[in-house]
Amino acid sequence: MMNLSIRFARHLPTLAILTAIMALGGCQKPSEPSTDNGMQNSTQTAEPQTTKSEQTTTSAEQQQAPLTILALGDSLTEGLGVDKDGNYPAQLEDRLQAMGYDNAKVVNSGLSGETSTGLVNRLDWVLQTKPDVTILTIGANDAIRGIDVATVEANIRTAVKRLQDNGSIVILGGMQIYDNLGSDYVKSFAAIYPRVAKDMNVTLIPFFLDGVGGDPALNQADAIHPTKEGYTIIVNDNIVPILAPKLEALKIADADNATENAQDDTTKNTIN
Repeated sequence: MMNLSIRFARHLPTLAILTAIMALGGCQKPSEPSTDNGMQNSTQTAEPQTTKSEQTTTSAEQQQAPLTILALGDSLTEGLGVDKDGNYPAQLEDRLQAMGYDNAKVVNSGLSGETSTGLVNRLDWVLQTKPDVTILTIGANDAIRGIDVATVEANIRTAVKRLQDNGSIVILGGMQIYDNLGSDYVKSFAAIYPRVAKDMNVTLIPFFLDGVGGDPALNQADAIHPTKEGYTIIVNDNIVPILAPKLEALKIADADNATENAQDDTTKNTIN
């Protein structure tokens, strides 16, 4: 019995130490999650926080405003006789997106048989598209009917003014006609477009069908309406060189507005 007591006594210091270590370990374990959470909270707190103004600036830089282009006119715009992907509005949209204008949408508002009077009468409807830019090509059907040149010009002026008053940049497609109505009418008709463009500060496509009109290889059997290949030339050679600078100006204006809005937000946040 004494030997057992002596042996137990010899191991007392060791048991005491082990007991103390286990006690310390038992006290420390519950604190470990608290320590981890503290580190995580500390890390989260240390991460830079994006301010509202910075978010606004980033959003403005990443998101382009929608860009609506209204193709307004008659059958030359509608694309009579070609597939829906072959008319000029469809090809123009594809071309613009290939140029990097991913936000561009071209609305085909061409109507076969449309006269300048008919176009004016449906302006309220087409203006619901809220176009940033309008390509206006009208007058050919008026000329076929021999409608008085003064009436055609008055209608075109009305259309241009209504479009401009609604905030749309107007590009006017010039038209020319055959000599079957007499040289005086032909000359008077052709003179409408540059005169309106000058008086109303409108960019002019001198002849919408330039390079295509009169070429049998680029026109359908009626010798009036372009083929898909003809429309490709019209888009690439006649429209895009005139439209592109307008779109670049709009892009710069949108960027400036986004910067101004971001600065205004920063000022408001600073004051608050």
